[in-house]
Amino acid sequence: MTTYSLRIPSSTRPFSNLIDNYGRQITYLRLAITDRCNLRCRYCRSETDVPYTPHEEILRFEELERLVRIFTALGVRKVRVTGGEPFARKGCLDFLRRLRKIEKLESLHITTNGVKIARYMSDLREMDIGGINLSLDTLDPLRFQEITRRDHLDAVLTTLQEALTHKVPLKINCVVLESTSDQEILALATLAKTHPLTLRFIEQMPFSGGNGNRLLEKGRLLGRLGAILPAMAEEMQNQPTTSRIFRLPGYVGKIGVISGYSRLFCQTCNKVRVTPTGMLKNCLYDSGALDLKQLLRSGASDEELSLAIISCTRNRFADGYEAERCSPKTCEPSMAMIGG
Repeated sequence: MTTYSLRIPSSTRPFSNLIDNYGRQITYLRLAITDRCNLRCRYCRSETDVPYTPHEEILRFEELERLVRIFTALGVRKVRVTGGEPFARKGCLDFLRRLRKIEKLESLHITTNGVKIARYMSDLREMDIGGINLSLDTLDPLRFQEITRRDHLDAVLTTLQEALTHKVPLKINCVVLESTSDQEILALATLAKTHPLTLRFIEQMPFSGGNGNRLLEKGRLLGRLGAILPAMAEEMQNQPTTSRIFRLPGYVGKIGVISGYSRLFCQTCNKVRVTPTGMLKNCLYDSGALDLKQLLRSGASDEELSLAIISCTRNRFADGYEAERCSPKTCEPSMAMIGG
């Protein structure tokens, strides 16, 4: 078993929190439980030639639950379960129920494409789920099929309605593509006008499972939205967040902008990721910082896992640009393998 040494600044309390080498406190874990998905979104993965990871290489639910208990003991208070599509994995709902019972976990959230989740909305409400992030890039049926390569818009809209009916906190994530029209943006924004939700427009990311020859411009999305919705007024945030939030006159809900490609929120980043194969990522743009699966399956104790995680998070990059420069990639990954 590998021995991990730990250097903790004297100004911090050992083992009480995860605080990185830039003083950023890590309280948020994105946990990807599968790379499988029932959509084939063009900006995420190709239609073919992206093989799924064998089941034995994916972390078992027991391993995932153990990791969440360790992370919460170290100070993580929010967990988001994602994929791929988390509900494409059999047993997802029971797994969520087990996570919700972890004493130190304050909020449990889900990111989903909405194809299979509507039937579970009452169960999610009963377990007091912290919120759902629903992926929805257009309200136009033909465009939806063009983007996702599947005809499931009705199922996604049913999920949206069920979440509103059961009063589950709801955010809609919309990736804005080069082909997304102003009319599509306005139609989606109307959802926030009439419903108590946050409609978040997201910069397209350079992870697409082999479709990476796009022109991405820093700050372009925010400028475009400002032209389409000129009455947007920014709302101040009192905690770390990846989304800038805006109010519009007469809107019940809010508009958000996530500048993941521009990387404008790195200085307050409070998040780490675990991929379906158990790789701990300190940053969306790094190539993996710690192989948790290897530790789990080689018999590491909870203490050894904790020390390894703490040591790993003491060596984070300053921002996504540094992470990208210092993390050689042999191929362009799919967001389904990174964790949504």
